[in-house]
Amino acid sequence: MPRHDRIKHFTFIYHVMVRSISEVPLFKNDDDKDKYLFYVQKYQKQFGFKVYGYCLMSNHGHFIIDANGSDISKVMQGINLSYARYFNFTYKRHGHLFQDRFKSEVVDTDSYLFTLSAYIHNNPTDIMGYESCPEKFKYSTLGMYLGLNEDELGVVDEEFVMGFFSKNVKNAREKYYSLVMACNDERMLEHHDFKDEKSEYRSERTVLERNFKPDEVMNFVVRYTNVEKKMLKWKYKREAKECRALCVFLVRYYCDFT
Repeated sequence: MPRHDRIKHFTFIYHVMVRSISEVPLFKNDDDKDKYLFYVQKYQKQFGFKVYGYCLMSNHGHFIIDANGSDISKVMQGINLSYARYFNFTYKRHGHLFQDRFKSEVVDTDSYLFTLSAYIHNNPTDIMGYESCPEKFKYSTLGMYLGLNEDELGVVDEEFVMGFFSKNVKNAREKYYSLVMACNDERMLEHHDFKDEKSEYRSERTVLERNFKPDEVMNFVVRYTNVEKKMLKWKYKREAKECRALCVFLVRYYCDFT
C-alpha cells in the first residue's frame, strides 16, 4: 500500500511510536536505552522540541513530543538514524532496524494528552515484577511525574501534563497515579508520600516561532548584541517553496553577552 502523507505542523503535539523489525529487539539492554535517550537529548538541543513523557520497552518505544516549531520528521529521522548506526556497529549487523518509518498521531485535545500519557506510563505493567509498580521502571517518565527520580538528561517537561490535574504538586501526583493505576487510596498512600520541594506546577505551553522575516531577525540581533548590521551575513535555504532565513554571525571581535 502507498504511504499516506504524514499530518504535521510545527505547533502540533505528537504521540510518536518507534518499533524494531520483528526478529530484532530494539533495545537489548539498558546501555541501548541510554544511548537512544542520549540521541533524544542531542537532537532536542538542535531542534528545540519538548518531551512530555516516554516509555522504552524491549522492542518499541513511546514518546509524547511537542514539535515546538520544529519538523517532527527531521527530529525523528536524526534520532533513529543515529541510533540504528550505533546499534548495527555495536552488534555487528547490517540492514534495517526500525519497522518502517516511525508512527505518529496528532494529540489534538487536552483530554487525549493526559489520557495518552497515562496509557504510556501503564506499559511496564506487562513486565514481570512491575505489574503493580510501573513507577519503578527505570525507562519510563512515570517516576519523574511522581517525584521519585530525577530527569538526569534534562529532556522532560512533566509539569505541563501534571498541571492539568492540579497546580498543587501533591494533589496532582495523587490524581495522576490513580489514573495510571486505578488503585485504591490505601495502597497509594502506603507506597508514595509524594513529598517534594515543589508546591505548585507552573509550566505553560508556548510554541517557539521560527519563521521570522530576515529583517526582523537582523534587527533583533543588533538590538541585543550591539553587533553592527554590516557584520551580519545571511544564507537562504529553500524548503517546501519557502525561503527561510538563517542568520550567520560573522563577528570579527569578541562579544560579551550578559
